[in-house]
Amino acid sequence: MTDTIRKTFAALYGRAPEVVAYAPGRIEFIGNHTDYNGGPVLGAAINRGTWVALARREDGQRQLASDWQAGSARFEIFPGLLERQGGRSAWTNYPMGVIKVLPSFGFCIPDGFDFLAISNLPSGAGLSSSAALELASASAFLAVNVQQCPLDVLAMIGRKAENDYVGVPCGILDQGVSAFGQADHLVYIDCRKMNFSSVRLPSEASFWVFNTNTKHALVDGLYAERHRECMQAATEIGVGLLADATVAQLATAIGRMPAPTMKRARHVLEEIARVEEVVALLAAGRIDQVGRLLTASHRSSQYLFENSTRELDLLVDNLVEVPGVYGARLTGGGFGGAVLALTGPSFGEREAVAVAKCCARHCGGEPDIMHLHTGTGARVI
Repeated sequence: MTDTIRKTFAALYGRAPEVVAYAPGRIEFIGNHTDYNGGPVLGAAINRGTWVALARREDGQRQLASDWQAGSARFEIFPGLLERQGGRSAWTNYPMGVIKVLPSFGFCIPDGFDFLAISNLPSGAGLSSSAALELASASAFLAVNVQQCPLDVLAMIGRKAENDYVGVPCGILDQGVSAFGQADHLVYIDCRKMNFSSVRLPSEASFWVFNTNTKHALVDGLYAERHRECMQAATEIGVGLLADATVAQLATAIGRMPAPTMKRARHVLEEIARVEEVVALLAAGRIDQVGRLLTASHRSSQYLFENSTRELDLLVDNLVEVPGVYGARLTGGGFGGAVLALTGPSFGEREAVAVAKCCARHCGGEPDIMHLHTGTGARVI
């Protein structure tokens, strides 16, 4: 893809890019909606991502182009300093959000530039194509001005762009995993302390992702609604964030908050406990028990946090019955998107196709199958 973006940039703008940067997508392994509640989360950078090519301009004009979605060979040019965009141009909000927030971190930005993004990440599949675009953009903008940036700050730049400019009240999970990813490892984030570390995956572990192609629209309100409910629950319990609460404290709040809000809080507290248990089980090599907790996480999303869908539930129901599948859960914000299956070596393409076809008979559409591997984090190429 690096050669592709260099050639495409040259064909589009008539010159070579000064820098090319890359950031991976990510799998949310476990820790659904725990990050903005101050809890821990585990994720994996994957071997798919977004590339950004950039070159400065002397005339101050800013031009952005992409092949969003990947492989479409359709490029869009947007001259000038952009306001927030909608529709098919909404992807530009992510690099422009980065441009908006970089000065608040003490970094300068180029007055004018030519910009191209290409990706092999499916949008809306819960693999965080938005964070990959933010971090690849930030890396390119910083590199073209020869500015060094620690990975934790790079992640915070991406998060601030998404929070303040795009309008999604996400936590640090997506950007943190995209920044700190390592092959054969998960990224563990203590979202309260903003500490990042790695957890080794057993060699027999494998990731299969089933994309339902039912796109979630986080900005449109469902994600923000769950965020509000979690903040309301913390206020009712009397803590700053739900990660500071205990199960006993939550029990004392029964009757003081609406039943849906209570369910959201219970999911978060139980999910935090699952994340910590998974870390211990991985250290002990108990991959089968890790899978059990992944499935428990999905059931909590299904019944307590209520951010699953019929398609996602059907996939999980089918997957957990297949030999070689340790566990399965929705991955990402929910409300559509994809299911992650953690499998052993006996689960392969034949089994994955059989699950997809079974789901197609009941949901009207066959999910896309991706056999994904862990990958490295954001970098300048």
